[in-house]
Amino acid sequence: MISIIIPTYNEKANIPILSRRIRGALNGEAYEVIFVDDSTDDTPAVLAEISGRYPEFRYIHRERETGLATAVIRGFEEAKGEILAVMDADLQHPPELLTEMLASIQRGAELVLPSRFLSGGGDKGLRFHRKVVAKGARLIAQLALKRVRRVTDPMSGFFMLRRHVLHGIEWNPIGWKILIEILVKGQYSSVAEIPYEFQQRQGEQSKMSLREQINYLRHVYRLVRNSPEDRRLFMFLLVGLSGVAVNLFSFGILYSITRFSALWSGFLSSLFAMTSNFLLNDTFTWPGDKLGSAIVRYIKYVLISTVGIGVNLVTLYLLHSRFGVNALASNAIGIAVATGWNFGMNSIWTWREALRHVRI
Repeated sequence: MISIIIPTYNEKANIPILSRRIRGALNGEAYEVIFVDDSTDDTPAVLAEISGRYPEFRYIHRERETGLATAVIRGFEEAKGEILAVMDADLQHPPELLTEMLASIQRGAELVLPSRFLSGGGDKGLRFHRKVVAKGARLIAQLALKRVRRVTDPMSGFFMLRRHVLHGIEWNPIGWKILIEILVKGQYSSVAEIPYEFQQRQGEQSKMSLREQINYLRHVYRLVRNSPEDRRLFMFLLVGLSGVAVNLFSFGILYSITRFSALWSGFLSSLFAMTSNFLLNDTFTWPGDKLGSAIVRYIKYVLISTVGIGVNLVTLYLLHSRFGVNALASNAIGIAVATGWNFGMNSIWTWREALRHVRI
């Protein structure tokens, strides 16, 4: 059986249309539809009428709890199917796509996401300002969360999955994008995306608000904080910033007070910063029991950092001298590339053994 979970809030005009289209799309399939309703208008009466007419439809009306994410989780708890789908009630998610999603699940996918950003898809149902907000939110999630980068449309509220994907998830249901939490915490290895056209909203106005956008940022922050593999990159960057402060402070002391030459001051301050970065990364970025000696890890770290300087300089030279890119921009890109090199190589070489002792 497939269980379709639909959160509703004041969608009385759309419920009959959506129900008819779902019945047409899934004719011949074993399915149930669970509306989780927080409405303050006559939507519960419409849901009661639909549920009384069609036994595969039922609804839960909540009086003391609100929010899209908690509504979806309640639907997961009530669902009887081994295949679960989530969609909106405002007709922006075409229910006719459910059969194609189900076919992807039956072919072996554990998580299926309709995407507006694949060839053949589109988001014409969004107004310009909503497109800007959605693109910014998608970019934030993909930059902050590694597992979210695997998909093109992580902001969708339209998806289907096998029940085992949710096993063991400790929910933190704030905000409105429950899919991001599933992408970060879910138990899955295969994801399928299919293109679709995001439709024009019907009936009631959008529920999006400034409060919901703030909750979204809080949600992403909590996911990063509770995800060791995502938190590690941010720790590495913070440690790198602290190294800049150590370098500048050390250089000032050596050059201005102890009267070392500029060259020696630069060399020693870089060494101090590198050592400080290693100690902080060894303690906080890659915590846990370590295999091998700290000296060996330190040597590996220094070697990788030295190569990273070369990566920075080569990138700067190629972009500026060969392609005419502005020098400051070329250097900034070089720093970004070198940072990626340093983080990646330290992850797989310097602290490779330690990763076995960190729960991810």
